[in-house]
Amino acid sequence: MRPYFEKMQEWNKPVKVNAKNAEEIKAVEKEIEELVDKAKKAGLAQETLNKRGEWTVHQRLEYIVDPGTWAPLHLLYDPMDEESGTTGVVDGLGRINGRWCVIIGFDNKVMAGAWIAGQPHNILRVTDIAKRLHCPLVWLVNCSGVKLPEQERMYANRRGSGTTFFRHAELNKLGIPVLAAIYGTNPAGGGYQGISPTLLLAHKDANIAVGGAGIVSGMAPKGFFDEAMAEQIIEATKKFKAVPPGRVEIHYDATGFFREVHPSEESLLDSLKGWVTKLPYYDASFFRVAKPAEPKFPAEDLYSIVSFNQKMVYDMEQFMSRLVDNSEHMEFRPDIGPELYTGLVKVDGFLIGIVGNRQGMLPKGYPQYAPYPGIGGKFYREGLIKVNEFVTLCGRDRVPMIWIQDTSGIDVGDIAEKAELLGLGQSLIYSIEQSDLPMMTIILRKGTAAAHYIMAGPQANNNNCFTLGTATTEIYVMHGETAAVASFARRLVKEKDAGKPLGPVIDNMNKTVKHYYDMSRPSYCAQKGLVDEVVKMSDLRKYFVAFANCAYANPKSICPWHQMIMPRIIKG
Repeated sequence: MRPYFEKMQEWNKPVKVNAKNAEEIKAVEKEIEELVDKAKKAGLAQETLNKRGEWTVHQRLEYIVDPGTWAPLHLLYDPMDEESGTTGVVDGLGRINGRWCVIIGFDNKVMAGAWIAGQPHNILRVTDIAKRLHCPLVWLVNCSGVKLPEQERMYANRRGSGTTFFRHAELNKLGIPVLAAIYGTNPAGGGYQGISPTLLLAHKDANIAVGGAGIVSGMAPKGFFDEAMAEQIIEATKKFKAVPPGRVEIHYDATGFFREVHPSEESLLDSLKGWVTKLPYYDASFFRVAKPAEPKFPAEDLYSIVSFNQKMVYDMEQFMSRLVDNSEHMEFRPDIGPELYTGLVKVDGFLIGIVGNRQGMLPKGYPQYAPYPGIGGKFYREGLIKVNEFVTLCGRDRVPMIWIQDTSGIDVGDIAEKAELLGLGQSLIYSIEQSDLPMMTIILRKGTAAAHYIMAGPQANNNNCFTLGTATTEIYVMHGETAAVASFARRLVKEKDAGKPLGPVIDNMNKTVKHYYDMSRPSYCAQKGLVDEVVKMSDLRKYFVAFANCAYANPKSICPWHQMIMPRIIKG
């Protein structure tokens, strides 16, 4: 099979620098960077924790993750507008001692790592990533329990804090290990966060307990508080503060829950790194189809390739060529469905299927079923059939997939309905679902209408590992101008027939356009979870590499090279 993979067709078209376009993209990236910096500074200062003898979660991550491999996610995620502006956890993909893992830690600068609003949603996403990639989950546990004044915002509900513990049980059931390095005081929910992983490694000052000092000392009141009761609480609190429940003497010496106890930050994290190397993990050479290679062209070209102006076109293949190994590819069915690129590429030596929306006017006479011209970014009959076939073959050959969205939707109208586009769109969702593949999605520019769903958007719960946005991302059910027409067209007719001025309706139409624009910005998409991270153009390759390595680290199923059918279909 080496002839199929070692040398593929080259993309070798140079790019003309577009300085103005690059400047516009980088200006948005700078805004995102400033918001990320603000989120990282939430809570106590690093110096304050360090004076107490504690490291921050960011310092711990820096210590355990191999340099240059950290691919953070959810840095701006704050779906419930928590007052800290964060979810209180930090997560991403990274390599530990040469092994790729999904990694998450409590931000101990924010209320000592308390459960806060939005945090269960974030943890659910992270455990989903580990589940879909079949990849180890590494936890840095430092959880002070629920933020009590706002317990109703995260404690109960179907996706409340308890979901984490059921998800940890599910990962264990699936053979996906959950490793935990445990710090600090972890009562109640923090105790379950400490006990629910597969392997527990503790710092000497750590404890985990069903109830913490505050809970134990406040039990069984008279039903009201008076001075005598207050004195009892004071005495009990002092006692439990000095000797907290669930400390090392209990869970190492007596219960044996803690596998190890360590005297320092470094000792604990060194041990964690050592345990990672004991986990099931394939050597990368088992799955690599060629030696890893950088793209032939620099990532800086991306700032000139992708048009910041949504109404301008660009070359999708030029974009992909700056992100894949040696800028090579094997295109699948180039003869049909010209609105979409489908093909095989290599990322860090691993085989990946890739789908992207082409832009611009399509060849004359396409689509064949309609009298109007085809426009890139839309889906037509042939394109839908092609992608259905491609996804099905990737599933058959067990090839993970990357989707690059820049779509304005699926063709509409009676002609399109007769061409079966509605059914073919749902067929693509079925094909994705039955493939049982890990997938990564980039909303490069537009993620619009049902096309956002059928291109493995975040709604592909059993496939989509994570979704990335960029400085050019916009996500909406339809463009603001289209939405304004859909919302107010009849009102315009009514007002016109009644002889009334159109100005007030036009004002509302413009307000709708602005609302759609504001609610589709990259920062908004990241905050509300429409994407899992907004990534610089120059960092996209890093996420490609992280995804490919994680997807092949310990896959649930394998198709040997010599049994693959897709390369043979492409070659003929």
